[in-house]
Amino acid sequence: MDFNMKKLASDAGIFFTRAVQFTEEKFGQAEKTELDAHFESLLARADSTKNWTEKILRQTEVLLQPNPSARVEEFLYEKLDRKVPSRVTNGELLAQYMAEAASELGPTTPYGKTLIKVAEAEKRLGAAERDFIHTASINFLTPLRNFLEGDWKTISKERRLLQNRRLDLDASKARLKKAKAAEAKATTVPDFQETRPRNYILSASASATLEDTCRPPSWAEWKEDYPGGWRRPCFFLVPLNPSLTLARGCLSLPKDGKLWNDEVDKAEQELRVAQTEFDRQAEVTRLLLEGISSTHVNHLRCLHEFVESQTTYYAQCYRHMLDLQKQLGRFPGTFVGTTEPTSPTLSSTSPTTAAATMPMGPSVADLAPPGEAALRLEEVAPPASGTRKARVLYDYEAADSSELALLADELITVYSLPGMDPDWLIGERGNKKGKVPVTYLELLS
Repeated sequence: MDFNMKKLASDAGIFFTRAVQFTEEKFGQAEKTELDAHFESLLARADSTKNWTEKILRQTEVLLQPNPSARVEEFLYEKLDRKVPSRVTNGELLAQYMAEAASELGPTTPYGKTLIKVAEAEKRLGAAERDFIHTASINFLTPLRNFLEGDWKTISKERRLLQNRRLDLDASKARLKKAKAAEAKATTVPDFQETRPRNYILSASASATLEDTCRPPSWAEWKEDYPGGWRRPCFFLVPLNPSLTLARGCLSLPKDGKLWNDEVDKAEQELRVAQTEFDRQAEVTRLLLEGISSTHVNHLRCLHEFVESQTTYYAQCYRHMLDLQKQLGRFPGTFVGTTEPTSPTLSSTSPTTAAATMPMGPSVADLAPPGEAALRLEEVAPPASGTRKARVLYDYEAADSSELALLADELITVYSLPGMDPDWLIGERGNKKGKVPVTYLELLS
């Protein structure tokens, strides 16, 4: 182990200096170098980006995995760099229970047959959910985590370095200020006052000179020099080491302006070095903070991909439930509807939102009276009155030959037949005819 005592002492001294500077700034006893307004705005935007990214990430994880225990397990597997085991979704688990119930209760009974159909639909829903979670995790959660664990850690590290460089700069300014004040004071003090530092140690030649020139005078010399009476000689202390000093009498040290000039020069040199390091670190940190704009662009793209995957997921769910409802059919007297179709209000809702509330239309057999053959749509004649024009709001893909495929923004003629489900109409476009859902149309007056 390479243990460098000098480096350790130097680092400890730097740490102590920064701590003193930081404490004095907090108590208002030291000046602080302020950053420019643009730099402060970059710092505020970076902090805001980090805080909201963390919140969005946590809530998206809750949306994709509501079970907190499962989230903790996935977090541990991720930290251990191990593959997360495949987990059965709630829809797939429900499908499994329904299939087992149908097998035990009788798969040939009406209830058993329905359980099997619903189980198959729930299984497809679970698979769609699994695909959505996987896609959202890769396209949305992973970029957010990469920012927090990569880019943000780099920014935080450089900001800490900038803070240290600023403390060093302000400490250098304080040292220069004190050195200049001491220099100015040294030039104004009388000759008989000591101007050297307290722990200043004389050289061997200087000490010998002091021995010769500062010999205490005899009593006769005192009487001759001061005929008017005896005067107490003045003394001063010359520190040799922390535990030993020698008393010298009647000695005046000359003013040592060169000593403080050297201190001022040294402090100015340290200040120039500290200023250069601070400016360099500030530029590095500024470039990283300006890169937050690129982070926003990347997160915007990921957000679009998340919305696209969510739209695909809900559209798949709607199609699966639509197929299930067609398989189950309608039971007489179970559903109650209005006698006239209602016109949907045009709003900014997306096809996914509309699909969530869209009812299932009847099959062709539902148009025929009970016990009779299914009515063929090409034989249905429009009523003499009651036809209306409608504008298609969204694209619609026909589920079977009894339905009419629609394209957004096209105009078709629609009308209702006696006994039809109020949520469906007969639509005509040229020589094509078929059932269309009301929620996909804007009825025109």
